[in-house]
Amino acid sequence: MVEPAPAQVSDSPPPGSRKGRAGARSRRAALARYLLVRLALIVPTAWILVTVVFFLMRVVGDPITAAMGGRMTAEQINERKEAAGLNRPILTQYWEYLSGLMRGDFGRSADNREISEVITVYGAATLELVFWSLLIAFAIGIPLGRYAATHRDRPADVVLRLFAILAYAAPVFFVGLLLKLLFSVKLGWLPGSGRASTNVELALQNVSPKTNIMIIDAFLYGDIGYIGDVLKHAILPSFALGMLTAGVFLRLVRINLLQTLRSGSVEAARARGLSARVVTGRHAFKNALIPVVTVMGMYIAVHLGGSVLTETTFEWKGLGYQLAEYLKARDFIAVQGIVAFVALLVAVMSFVVDVVVSIIDPRVRF
Repeated sequence: MVEPAPAQVSDSPPPGSRKGRAGARSRRAALARYLLVRLALIVPTAWILVTVVFFLMRVVGDPITAAMGGRMTAEQINERKEAAGLNRPILTQYWEYLSGLMRGDFGRSADNREISEVITVYGAATLELVFWSLLIAFAIGIPLGRYAATHRDRPADVVLRLFAILAYAAPVFFVGLLLKLLFSVKLGWLPGSGRASTNVELALQNVSPKTNIMIIDAFLYGDIGYIGDVLKHAILPSFALGMLTAGVFLRLVRINLLQTLRSGSVEAARARGLSARVVTGRHAFKNALIPVVTVMGMYIAVHLGGSVLTETTFEWKGLGYQLAEYLKARDFIAVQGIVAFVALLVAVMSFVVDVVVSIIDPRVRF
């Protein structure tokens, strides 16, 4: 007669025991050390990115000559270069540039406008666009990803996977042009460019305090018609940008939900007699959203840095639109300032994502 195998006892101490409390303290200490290291790495990461941007901009040539060549005489260009300090040694320029960044000075454009002001004004427009596009991405990508995972290998799952691939792979400017042709040109339902109608934009210039976020300014103005006009202008560019992110969210939620549904904790929940809806919603779905949080943080950083194609397609005057204008004008100092801001933003958002994931996911080890 074969004796039954002895039951395996978990080595994990109960949460309320002395060992459990010691383990929790140890994890908090490890988390604190990890976050301190990540915080300290922001500075060298941002420095490397900013340094690469600075020297790459110098490789393409003198920014004053590039921006003003053919429109000014050699003497006028030389005067501009002297005033901007571009005749000094490259390392001197580099040190002055880093010193300015530490004071929040990203330089000046060719039309003598502070880049920090450009970032504040046009960055608010991009922030608004990113907000609307993320709402659309969440509303489409997460429910469809959950549905695809719970209907694995069925026709609906196949269709949704194809949709996710197309949404992710389709060029955002192509999707934007299709949306404009259909809903703006052919059907005439929605405006195809701008952030608001001309009369609305002029009226909202007088709002106080002015946030440069059009929907907030419209609420502050207090006109329902203006709010509706701003929302109508946001629909097409938000869908064009949101569909790209929705495809990413759909695939992430589907893959991670399938993995979570095969985990031991979910199998144990099923063994206790819980329904499939409860198992999916209460035990598996929350864990499947953790990678979405990670991707969302980085997508916010990238989109805030300038959704160039979307903003250019819809003439949405945000940071990406302005960056494209500076590139066309060959204003490399302005381009350098905006790209440096994006580099700093990506470094900070990377740290924020690490903090959020380490807090919401107890499985993370340090």
